[in-house]
Amino acid sequence: MKWSLTSLAGAFTLFTLAGMPAGAQTTARKAVPRAADGKPDFSGVWAGPGFTHRVGPNDTDTPSVTNFDPKNWAPFKPGGEALFLHKLTGDERHDDPTAYCLPDGFPREALSPYATQILQQPGTVTFLYEYMHFFRVVPTDGRPHPKDVDLTFMGDAVGRWDGDTLVVDTIGLRPWPIDAFTTGFVRYHSDALHVIERFQYTDPTTVALEMTIDDPKIFTKPWSQNFQMKLHPTWKLFEQICEENNRCQVGHCEPSDVQKTPK
Repeated sequence: MKWSLTSLAGAFTLFTLAGMPAGAQTTARKAVPRAADGKPDFSGVWAGPGFTHRVGPNDTDTPSVTNFDPKNWAPFKPGGEALFLHKLTGDERHDDPTAYCLPDGFPREALSPYATQILQQPGTVTFLYEYMHFFRVVPTDGRPHPKDVDLTFMGDAVGRWDGDTLVVDTIGLRPWPIDAFTTGFVRYHSDALHVIERFQYTDPTTVALEMTIDDPKIFTKPWSQNFQMKLHPTWKLFEQICEENNRCQVGHCEPSDVQKTPK
């Protein structure tokens, strides 16, 4: 069977419910928590943009695959639309690499319908993503990016504080699908993608996440989209191992059963 990040979203609901103690109830905290330095403390397990945020009994939430809305996109540069919108080819390694257990990359990882745990410590904020066990360790001392950043799936992230807002700046992202594909196309960002996230509490259990997309090879100017994150005090991250479905061992990919031509 072929699995991708999108097709696994429904299964996550079962995993979430399985982790809830019988009769568990959430206790709404009354104030935004603060770290020892006075900054807001984002530590906890969160349902990110890939959820409905309609918190149900026993601290449940419903996954819902989230994409970037075309209404928010800036105008394309000449040739930018063709660089961004790739027609589906039928080859999942291009159309949705997660079907081959390849990474979803950033920022798509942040939009996935899986839990995110944030660990905040003096000088760093760490994001642990349940999907494929990816993580980002973000220094928050205002340091710049290194001058020799390698292109990777998750990129190089540095952070700083703007009052009570945590600002995370990410570059060094290899060209890859920016989100889950839509009908007829898969949307690829370029190697020049620059993402700025702004995290800010709107109430003691809700965080507003503004994500700004700056890809100068594709768009004429940066553009932004607003998302939400919801704290789930009873949640924990589950072990999610896509490698068990990896059909590309040592670089040799084999078709799944449904892709094989009947004899």
